[in-house]
Amino acid sequence: MNFEGLDPGLGEYAPSLHGTLEPGLDSTLDPALLQGVELDHDALAVPVSESVHLLEGMYSELHSVAAEVGIPVTAVHFDLQEELLWMGNHRGHASSFFGPTMGRYSSFQVHLTDDIRHIQSMDTGVLFLTKSNLKCLTRGGLIIFDYPMEEGTDMHSLLLTDNNTLLMGGLQNYVAELDLNTVQETQKFTVEVPGVAIMRQSNRFFFCGHTSGKVSLRDLRTFKMEHEFDAFSGSLSDFDVHGNLLAACGFSSRGLNGLSCDRFLMVYDLRMMRAVTPLQVHVDPLFLRFIPTYTSRLAIISQTGQCQFCEPTGLANLADIFHVNTVGQLLMSFDVSSSKQALAFGDSGGCVHLWSSAPEVSFNDYSRETELALPCLVDSLPQLDWNNELVPLSLLPMPLTNTEPLLSDWSSNLVTPSPRRAPPVDPEILRTMKTVGFIGYAPNPRTRPRNQVPYKIKEVELEYDSYNQVPESPIGRDEEPHLYMVPKKYRKVTIKYSKLGLEDFDFKHYNRTLFAGLEPHIPNAYCNCMIQVGPQSLKLASELQSLFLNKEICLVLELNFAMDMEMINFLRAFRTIPEASALGLILADSDEQTGKARLGRLIQSWNRFILTQLHQETQEQEGPQAYRGTSSSSLGSSGESVIGRLFGCEVENSSLCRCGKETVRSSLTLLFTMHYPEQSSVDKVQEYDFTEILKKSICLEQSTQAWCENCEKYQPTVQTRNIRCLPDVLVINCEVNSVKEAEFWKAQAEFAFNKALKKEAAEPPKPKEPLPTDSDVLCNVEGLSSDTCAEDLRHVWIPLSMKMCISKAHGLEVCSWPEGEEVRDEPSTNAEDEAEGAAVYDLVVTVPHILDARTGGNLVAHIKVGETYHQRKEGVTHQQWYLFNDFLIETIDKTEAAQFDVSWKVPAIIYYAKRNYHSKYDLRIKNPIEASVLLTEASLARKQRKSHATFIPLMVSEMPQAGDLVGLDAEFVTLNQEEAELRSDGTKSTIKPSQMSVARITCVRGQGPNEGVPFIDDYISTQEQVVDYLTQYSGIKPGDLDAKISSKHLTTLKSTYLKLRFLIDTGVRFVGHGLQKDFRVINLLVRTKIHMTEPLLLLVKHTVKSLGFVLFAYCSSDLNIQSETHDSIEDARTALQLYRKYLELSRGGQDEFRKVLKGLYEKGRKLDWKVPDVDSADGQGSPKGTAVFPSVLGL
Repeated sequence: MNFEGLDPGLGEYAPSLHGTLEPGLDSTLDPALLQGVELDHDALAVPVSESVHLLEGMYSELHSVAAEVGIPVTAVHFDLQEELLWMGNHRGHASSFFGPTMGRYSSFQVHLTDDIRHIQSMDTGVLFLTKSNLKCLTRGGLIIFDYPMEEGTDMHSLLLTDNNTLLMGGLQNYVAELDLNTVQETQKFTVEVPGVAIMRQSNRFFFCGHTSGKVSLRDLRTFKMEHEFDAFSGSLSDFDVHGNLLAACGFSSRGLNGLSCDRFLMVYDLRMMRAVTPLQVHVDPLFLRFIPTYTSRLAIISQTGQCQFCEPTGLANLADIFHVNTVGQLLMSFDVSSSKQALAFGDSGGCVHLWSSAPEVSFNDYSRETELALPCLVDSLPQLDWNNELVPLSLLPMPLTNTEPLLSDWSSNLVTPSPRRAPPVDPEILRTMKTVGFIGYAPNPRTRPRNQVPYKIKEVELEYDSYNQVPESPIGRDEEPHLYMVPKKYRKVTIKYSKLGLEDFDFKHYNRTLFAGLEPHIPNAYCNCMIQVGPQSLKLASELQSLFLNKEICLVLELNFAMDMEMINFLRAFRTIPEASALGLILADSDEQTGKARLGRLIQSWNRFILTQLHQETQEQEGPQAYRGTSSSSLGSSGESVIGRLFGCEVENSSLCRCGKETVRSSLTLLFTMHYPEQSSVDKVQEYDFTEILKKSICLEQSTQAWCENCEKYQPTVQTRNIRCLPDVLVINCEVNSVKEAEFWKAQAEFAFNKALKKEAAEPPKPKEPLPTDSDVLCNVEGLSSDTCAEDLRHVWIPLSMKMCISKAHGLEVCSWPEGEEVRDEPSTNAEDEAEGAAVYDLVVTVPHILDARTGGNLVAHIKVGETYHQRKEGVTHQQWYLFNDFLIETIDKTEAAQFDVSWKVPAIIYYAKRNYHSKYDLRIKNPIEASVLLTEASLARKQRKSHATFIPLMVSEMPQAGDLVGLDAEFVTLNQEEAELRSDGTKSTIKPSQMSVARITCVRGQGPNEGVPFIDDYISTQEQVVDYLTQYSGIKPGDLDAKISSKHLTTLKSTYLKLRFLIDTGVRFVGHGLQKDFRVINLLVRTKIHMTEPLLLLVKHTVKSLGFVLFAYCSSDLNIQSETHDSIEDARTALQLYRKYLELSRGGQDEFRKVLKGLYEKGRKLDWKVPDVDSADGQGSPKGTAVFPSVLGL
């Protein structure tokens, strides 16, 4: 059973029971005594001394072994075939121990995350049951089969029946039967009381113990319930069956006090099917087992480690109580060997305790021999009789020399690999082949000799050479393109890391546009495709960039930053939202790397969650009136939010009971989910238009059970949804999550393609048109010419444009619409037919799920970028479709955005937008950040004093203007170390780079009377665990980022980002060393001009040493450039001085500057780029403030 959440207080017992225990046993040992003690796994195996005499029939402790310290042991099991004891722990790890000495036999991981709940041994292997998975492995750890179960299952027990079938039960309302021969589920037996946590079997019944406290007896053939015992009012803990007796222990309900452990064991007579006298015991029972040796005695175990033996029909005696020394831990599992000679206990501290009733214990009566690992054999040479003439000389070891060739060495031309690929199968064999299971049978066509395959060497070599050609793009290297039907641009892109990490990776090879790509190595980067949709919605982008909420962590703020920065901070804020974790939107690294996540369904859930979350947060920003809601509608002031105005659609939900009562409610919906018609496997798939399915999905009508206030009970009701207005942006979740839905989509696309072919064949051929002029090209640059041929419409079902309107008589009307054609305003003759307003919707976004078994699949986005966005970015006016695949961005045709070949490209999300909807909005971005962010602010640190201030905030008269110089330096700490592997040739390959976080940002004044004085010196408080402060390089020490003990000016990441964002928007020029890398780690995309000090170090290889040398050479010698740790203020100030010196040297021309720079290099090489000791040079010190090499540099 799974005892998670069990109250440890249930196992407490009265102190009076301690009187008869042995004085050497202390059941209340303080666990704090073990703190700081390192446990040796091998040393924990404590054998009983040979002088100890074990009484026959009395159990005593034989061994205690620590499997994994601190990991609770959730299941123990004695092997029924071999002398092995199995255990499984809370983290899905299993181990086995051999014999009474408990030597470790095997150890392996069964499941990555879930705990092992039941173990059952078979003749061929061992079964391990977890929450939603059944796995069979050999006793050495090799997988025999892996059987995953449905989502939402919560299995707790299994039972191996006589006919090689398996029963599995859990918290569901059914028990599943599995055939172990075929590893297929044969049937499901519905149980009346859910929660089958324990199962037993006798020669008459199956016994099922329920979490509700009941025990049901079921027929062996039909699983139909024959009898039921209501044992306990609270919950059932354990029960066992022997002969005609059934004994159970559990918990009883104590009203408001909850559950308490019942010290009365319920005993039932299976002959009369009634309860006999309950058995009172002196411990709090959690486990019980019959141990029928001489008599049918019971072993009752408490959670604190007390063990009592008694007869089921007699009285319990205090003298029969023993104690398992768990060192203060709680018992979590218990089992009895088939020979009844051994007991096994697993506790919450990771230890397994073996008790025995005999000195020579045997787990089974007739165990087979266990296959043990071979001992290590030391290489030894056999004795040779030199006088024997028949001894082969090859037995003599010969040293290998590099000077003389061996006779077995082949020349290089004979060892060149010449691969021979198998020729294709004869088409006649494929035509006549019949498949039985997974094996195909076909008659021999007699076209070639048996077991002989002719090879054409030249053709094969040419074919092999074509396979090994390196693709033009690095995205296709190290793979065989002919094996995959997924185009290269749609495959999952990965970053090849080098020694410099991301610095030398060529992102421009994959993205030659002005759009920002996103990196895929960040956790939960599956939502990159949807984040890239945001900036292309101009209304959404302009509104979000004009909003800043007064919360430290909010998605609106981080999505706003994500439009000008990297994704790390948005995903970091996303992970902190508890609702996102509860909905399963936070993926583990293992799920992303192994491709186990169902990305199509996941991104649709993410889309629904993010729209709702942004809607709520923007409601909070725009005023408290969003919560007042004076009308009876549940819509309230939803239209006052940015998301509500853009995506919101007011819907009317009516529920009609069969009694005639109708309930109408109004609400706001932000997206619609596609609902497809039910299709049986026998019926032929009917043809539907996409707009027809969309209309039925929006105006949904379905029958369901609902509460009727008139009938005062649940009744079948017809629920209907109608919309009152049309949204500006129509968001659709496609819900193509199963094979049936994918087949429906594929069939409809084939219908649409055949219709387009017939239409093209019926139309007369068009005359050849003259070549287009430049103006025609500009008008037609949308991705495809106006005369799209029918072949381009293969796999296309959704229209590029459609018309929607709402009329009083007909309700919602949806139909396909020719692209580019506007709606004509025709006067209506009937007042009832007046439409609220017909609108044409254009396809603007499609998000497909790319199925690729090699990489686990990925998500991409097709986005139609409008004229306004191109005008801002590129200064041209046109529309274009783009493919966004993380950092790979390229242009595509418009029909490609609507093509969905469901064999590898499954639709997930579709956006339709009203034509020219943004004309009614103000798309100007209003900067809400005021200059007050640079003024004085309070520090988060409690010990920070004004005397410790390292900067002077800006005055109002000192506010920076466009073009002003600002010296900037940033220091970072490491959150996660890099993951790397060593190749076979000894080189290191980076799998995942280290994750850095900004810890300190310093900005100094670049002009004015206070030039060089810092006005920002913020230490960033972080809630994440820091693994390396990089003190030698950053100057950050442990405790500097802790608000409780830090003496620095500590602030939040949001506050510092707002300051930098204001400086960027103002248009200042940043000066610093390595700013490109700094801004990358800070996650800022800077579009203003930055000046780096690298021009002064053009030819220097030793950057760290040479930087100090150049600083000493160019700038004044009073700089402390030889300090052990870096100082951010000093680095920023020095960068300003270096830039001033660079400008000064550049005034004389580049030739003069190169001459000075060359002299510096010559002097640097002589001194090995080391700063000389100025005070001792030439026996006399140099005055401070002078340059080091005036004769060389001409300063």
